[in-house]
Amino acid sequence: MIRVLVVEDDFRVAKVHVSYTDRVPGFRVIGTALTAADARRMLAHEQPDLMLLDTYLPDDSGLAVLAETDVDTIMLTAMSDAAAVRKAFAHGALNYLLKPFTAEQLVDRLTAYSRYRAALAVSANGTFNQEEIDRCRRHLHSGDRTVTPKGHSSVTARLVAERLQALPHTARTAAEIAAELGIARATTQRYLAVLEQDGLALMSLRYGATGRPEHLYRWKGPAGGDDAVPGPGGPGR
Repeated sequence: MIRVLVVEDDFRVAKVHVSYTDRVPGFRVIGTALTAADARRMLAHEQPDLMLLDTYLPDDSGLAVLAETDVDTIMLTAMSDAAAVRKAFAHGALNYLLKPFTAEQLVDRLTAYSRYRAALAVSANGTFNQEEIDRCRRHLHSGDRTVTPKGHSSVTARLVAERLQALPHTARTAAEIAAELGIARATTQRYLAVLEQDGLALMSLRYGATGRPEHLYRWKGPAGGDDAVPGPGGPGR
């Protein structure tokens, strides 16, 4: 479970960020901070895995908070000037999302972040070669897109992933999941294949007496990581 701290001066926008984040499997918001002082206190006592950080805070800049912590951070801000963007990345921000943004854009970046964490966790001896480092970085920014790919429904992707994740130790067929969701088997197969390609599902083959082997899919993880999108719309400043 990825523990998230939301830092946002507008309590209404903070609630929106919380609702988006809590709908992504594998993420849980452990608290919200409306000021830099609250953020510093919660960073010290709650030790979150990820911080969603606004730049505009009533008592200090969010960039000052960022500079003081090594907690993974995604900036959610209306500040768009080049100096602020450069400073955010210089202080260690992993991503930068401008307001107003859609739910899909935030969820895509959270999903990418979970894949990045999963990739970092697979090293057997705690070291990586250059190819593995490059792969981790690609995972981190795989959600940096503005629209859903043509023919791809983020809602359907979330539903398929949730059904697979519900029984993480059970290998399941596309036909079984399709029947539960009331969608076509071919459609389900397509989304399962994407999960397998993204490293979130394991695929194996089951051979019968005759005919083609049947594809079986089992959830691999992390605890969250589907391409779920709760719906359109997004907060502004």
